[in-house]
Amino acid sequence: MFFILSKLLTYFIAPFNWLLLFIILAFFIKNEKWKKRFKWLAIGWFFFFSNPLLIHHLNLKWQVPARTIAPGEQYEAGIVLGGFVQFDAKEKKGYFNSASDRFLQAVRLYKMGHIKKIAITGGSGKLFHTEYRDADFAKDQLLEFGIPLTDIILENNSRNTYENAVFTKTILDSSGIKGPYLLITSAMHMRRSEQVFKKVGLPVVAYPANFATMDFPLGFTDAIKPSISAMNDWESLLKEVIGLQVYKWTGKA
Repeated sequence: MFFILSKLLTYFIAPFNWLLLFIILAFFIKNEKWKKRFKWLAIGWFFFFSNPLLIHHLNLKWQVPARTIAPGEQYEAGIVLGGFVQFDAKEKKGYFNSASDRFLQAVRLYKMGHIKKIAITGGSGKLFHTEYRDADFAKDQLLEFGIPLTDIILENNSRNTYENAVFTKTILDSSGIKGPYLLITSAMHMRRSEQVFKKVGLPVVAYPANFATMDFPLGFTDAIKPSISAMNDWESLLKEVIGLQVYKWTGKA
């Protein structure tokens, strides 16, 4: 039930969905007073949430800074969270998506000797077509990269961050692999992930990847030009902020 409710919540936190609702109400509501209110609300909403400058600075504040691993620093395992795969149902084949930097960073850290094993945690985060699982795709890719099967740990049943942590802990505990572990996920998702993993008793060290934004000043036109991608960034940020609070309220973080 928690998983289904969390999926439904994402529809209510997306600024674009609210913008669409305000536009529909402005067009179809009969009361002229409210029609005008919703029209101006839609206009204000659009310019606020499509402005790149504000979300750029908020993302910088929220995402966990990059971490440099010292020479000789080594961990028994690196834990990589899923979410970096997009599946084509027609072709029945998976592809890397824009979050795949976490996968590449794990391979790089393994090749450099900083992590001895790679643990991939991620089943299907979908309500439908749950047969496609991130960890299964990642296993094949790791083998193609030359990672031996003995150094690959798979957890392919989890549907969210909490299950990532709980199911991964069960596997690591049973295998006798000791922490601390290097936790590898997106910089935006790291705050929630790190707190959840530590809450279930897994000692982890954060290693953020695929940063939402870089600490580089925006040009004047980029700062004032409305951007749909800014709305998408707002959705991602709100999902993390609200998601962390919900996890805290429910004792998961």
